[in-house]
Amino acid sequence: MSSDLLPPVLLVGCGKMGGALLHGWLERGLSRAVVVEPHKLSTEAFAHRVEVVPDAEAIPSGFVPEAVVFATKPQQAEAVLPSYRPFARGGALFLSIMAGKTISGLDAMLDGAAVVRAMPNTPASIGQGFTVACAGRRASAEQKVLADRLLAATGEVAWVEAESLIDPVTAISGGGPAYVFLLAELLERAGIAQGVPPDLARRMARATVAGSGALLARSAEDAAVLRQNVTSPKGTTERALAVLMDEHAWPTLVPQAIDAATRRSRELAG
Repeated sequence: MSSDLLPPVLLVGCGKMGGALLHGWLERGLSRAVVVEPHKLSTEAFAHRVEVVPDAEAIPSGFVPEAVVFATKPQQAEAVLPSYRPFARGGALFLSIMAGKTISGLDAMLDGAAVVRAMPNTPASIGQGFTVACAGRRASAEQKVLADRLLAATGEVAWVEAESLIDPVTAISGGGPAYVFLLAELLERAGIAQGVPPDLARRMARATVAGSGALLARSAEDAAVLRQNVTSPKGTTERALAVLMDEHAWPTLVPQAIDAATRRSRELAG
């Protein structure tokens, strides 16, 4: 087996995020994958490229994954995870992308496994995701490298030492795409209200958000500087920003929204 190939992986759950990860692994080269997914429609895109089984009991005997990746709904964790304890005895890394499930909680359900907890976001589906990860104390340096390789298949990866940071990460980068999509939605709606034809309003809003994001990604300037570059004194943008940056608007609402999401992430941990 080529050292460039990703080692054998067991993927539990192949929804949007699990499917994005699997696609990235296959693009990079994957020695073998077994996917546990009861819903056949979720794995149609990967037909004949991976082995799909409906549950843990159907995993082929003799299959020894180096990593078990949990991409199931967090509400299913307590019912699903204990079935995978035997792989912990085999020395597998357990990589979880389940929101709100802490390393200590995962460790308890898996009976002392090597765990990495990660929070990706939906741009992973086009290889432009951003994932923040935190390693449990039982994860070795080699297993952390493996986790980084698996997560990097869908975009950029950053690591934190303090697991408590995963909660604001979930609120900002995990939920962030929804906030950006809301901006595009509101721009489109406002354009229509001003008399812009709906098709044009939609194209304009989407292209503006996407183009601005691309410019931000490529620029070394702070976001504040890029904003100022667009804002001519006494111009139209300045007038609009006066509304958005009122003390009762974005400067107050955005921190409140992130705080609410952060608190909810902590609630999900139980």
